[in-house]
This record gives sequence, structure tokens and C-alpha cells, in this order.
Amino acid sequence: METYLHTKFYDTINKLLKNNSFASTLIAISGGQDSLCLTKLVKDFNDKHHLLPRLTYIYIDHQWRKDSRSQIKHLINIIKKNKQKIIIYQIKQIVKSEIQARQLRYKILIKHAILNKYSTIMTAHTETDKIETFWLQIFKGTSLDGITSLNKKRKSSSKICIYRPLLNFTRSEICWFCRKFYLPIWSDITNYQHTTHRNRLRNELIPYINRYFSRNIEKKLIKFIATSSLDNEYIKQNAIKLYLKSRHKISVALNFNLLREQHIALQIRTLQIFFFITQIKH
Repeated sequence: METYLHTKFYDTINKLLKNNSFASTLIAISGGQDSLCLTKLVKDFNDKHHLLPRLTYIYIDHQWRKDSRSQIKHLINIIKKNKQKIIIYQIKQIVKSEIQARQLRYKILIKHAILNKYSTIMTAHTETDKIETFWLQIFKGTSLDGITSLNKKRKSSSKICIYRPLLNFTRSEICWFCRKFYLPIWSDITNYQHTTHRNRLRNELIPYINRYFSRNIEKKLIKFIATSSLDNEYIKQNAIKLYLKSRHKISVALNFNLLREQHIALQIRTLQIFFFITQIKH
């Protein structure tokens, strides 16, 4: 039985498949509703179209909870039932920082993908994650790049593509989908602990803003992020053009006279590109 979320997911995947290869895909999961929704949609899509020939699921256990071993068994049973392969990583040294944990997860994912020749990594990030990332970046005092950093597709430095096909799915849609198909969600008690910033955002700040400042703040923020993404992409493309036009053919240098004639926003972006490329080369 297919739902409107199947159609939504299939449309996203088919668009991604037009210009990208999914010959070998590593899917990062956690056991929560977002991951199980993705697992179900991927299975149904592949059963119907057979366009994802090599699929492997991967779970990274930070061992933050006493029931982590039970959760691993639960995930293994789900993936084996789907006749797929799952890889488990257990972090020996417990990392409590959210940022460090995230960096460690991506490091493990990319390293595993490189060693085992996967071209694609897929994650279960949703619209909620995009909104939470927006807030966290705002608190850091970020730029347009920061608030629009969570996209459906990005390339890592190792040229492995990371896809987030559920990024236009809302939390309520995913909750409905999981109930519709009786998906065995593992209840994660750490999602209700307010020691982490994301949990405070999700359970305290956003509901507070919805109640006292602006109803449907999530929808408004998604529109703002979409507009900001277009603005950011426009500036980025023009900065790349300016960098290519102003760089010296031999020396590590830029044409200062050409650069200073441009808007300050382009000057800053062009210098960022220059320093980034110079650092890679040297």
C-alpha cells in the first residue's frame, strides 16, 4: 500500500537519480521514527524500481544509554527482516558534546564509505532538523551559509555525496507514517533530556514561540530558509566567477584593483574561496 509520502519520497529520489549515482549506498539510521520511516520508504522504492542495487545500513552507538545493546538487537532484527545488511559501530570513549558527537559520526560514516567503496551516504534528517540547525547556527552568530547549511545534497571533501531525502518531511507526517505501518520505533529517553540544545529547542523554545509570538513558526522559517538559500547560492556563484576572474595565473594572488570594485559581500566571499583553496593546495 502506497501513501502520499511514498509519492513525495519517490519524486525526491527520482530527481536525485537523474544526475547522481546510487549504485552503492550507505544509510545511516538510529532506530527512531525518522530512521524507520526512511528504511520503509527505501525498501518500498527499491522493491518497486530496483534502482538501489547495493544498500547497507549503518548505526553508530555512542553508548549514552543503558539500553543501547537492546536497541542494537532491535535494529538488527528490523534490517534482517528487510533482507539487508547492517554495520554497527560502538564508540568506546563516550563523547558528551553534541558537536563532537556529530563530527565523530560523520567521520566514521565517510571513512567507512571510503574503505568499502560506497559512493553515497543517506541520512534521515527532516524539516525539523533543518529548523533546529537554523536556530543553532543563529545562536553562534552565523552567516547565510550557516543557516542554509542543511541541504538535500552535499559533497564531502572525499567526493562522497551525502543525501537527505526526508528534508521536506515534517515531524507530524513521519509520525503519521510510522503509525500507519506500525513501525517498531525505539523510544529514546535521551530525546526528552534538556541537557542538549536540540532537545531544548524542540521541546521548549519552539513551542514557546508558537504559543506566545508567532503561530506556525516552523512553516515561516522553512520559507525564510528557502529564500535565504536562493540568495546564498546567487552570491556564491558570483563569488566563484569573481575568484576565477581575479586570481593570478601563476602566483598565489588576487587582482586587488578588480576585487575592490565589487560589493563588499562578494569581496568577503571571494577571499574565503581564495584562502580555502590556498590552504588545500599548501
